[in-house]
Amino acid sequence: MKTESPRWFTSSYSDNGGNCVEVAANLASSRGVVPVRDSKVMGGPVVTVPASAFAAFVVGVQGGTFDTV
Repeated sequence: MKTESPRWFTSSYSDNGGNCVEVAANLASSRGVVPVRDSKVMGGPVVTVPASAFAAFVVGVQGGTFDTV
């Protein structure tokens, strides 16, 4: 069995200012997790978030739950 590797993705909304995170959403269906890392420290720590929690976070962002203005 071949282990699937993370395919890191940075949002197209990122302005390349260096304050970005990357996610490997390709692991959500096969492993049930979404790894997240700092785009500036590719070899650094990775936070592994349950896919359901990450999906809820995305819905919250899209719905304005975290807007501060």
